[in-house]
Amino acid sequence: MLAVDIGGTKVAAAIVDGQGRIQTQVVAPTPVSDDAEVVFASVAAVIGEVGQGEDVAVCGVGCGGPMSAGGETVSPLNIGAWRGFPLRGRLQHLLGVPVVVENDAKALALGEGWLGAARGVQNYVAMVVSTGVGGGIVLDGRLLDGAHGNAGHIGHVVVEPDGRPCACGGRGCLEAEASGLAIESSTGRPAADATTTVRRRTGTLVGRAVATVANLLDLELAVVAGSVALGFGEPFFVAAQEEIEFRAGLEFSRRTRIIPAGLGPAAPLVGAAAVGRRALDGQGVRGEYPVGAR
Repeated sequence: MLAVDIGGTKVAAAIVDGQGRIQTQVVAPTPVSDDAEVVFASVAAVIGEVGQGEDVAVCGVGCGGPMSAGGETVSPLNIGAWRGFPLRGRLQHLLGVPVVVENDAKALALGEGWLGAARGVQNYVAMVVSTGVGGGIVLDGRLLDGAHGNAGHIGHVVVEPDGRPCACGGRGCLEAEASGLAIESSTGRPAADATTTVRRRTGTLVGRAVATVANLLDLELAVVAGSVALGFGEPFFVAAQEEIEFRAGLEFSRRTRIIPAGLGPAAPLVGAAAVGRRALDGQGVRGEYPVGAR
């Protein structure tokens, strides 16, 4: 399978086998450009480099959202050049094989349920805390899609009612307060250089959002990937768990745990491969088999 991950910071592509093992991989920075074609050319170049001489049956793509159903068009908040960009059709024309596009955090949820920290778990939220913040929700073993395929946007749960303006048009969203871009904007330094105080605050805000979702949807687990969360490490996860325990006090939600994604840095590409795998298994864009099946 060809797996592609498109984010605000980097574009990655890999050949992934049926057991989820990455065979070859290429990564490049996402261009800073207002020209949609410049961004697409970078994606095409990465795919071309990793796919040289490879015979692939399907391409699974994880991309930031929001997007229209099936990823026919994408409008990632952290890729300003793409607004209503016809990603699936352009990639299918380029590759000549079936292409399946999914929100990157929903792809993560599929990957973590297939081979990662949520394997065997029927109710969980998977999150990416990186340049932006995204999420995918699995209930009763099935990935939630919503009316237009955008279910799970935990990055736009309000965690600070009078907080920072968000690219979505709201204020105080988790993404506006806890993403890598937000941290750099508010502190004047890259997220990688954040102090322990900032790392703990970021974890607290993520825990607040997870507690809200756990109370609403009766979830038992949050698995978190992304350069900010994984880079911040223990201070982030300890603060997040403390906030969940403070905010999620219902009998069914008080046992909710938050842990690092089991796939580690490979999570985005394995997630994209899981999107392609679902299509190969005949489930199309909106698969109906349980996430942990097969």
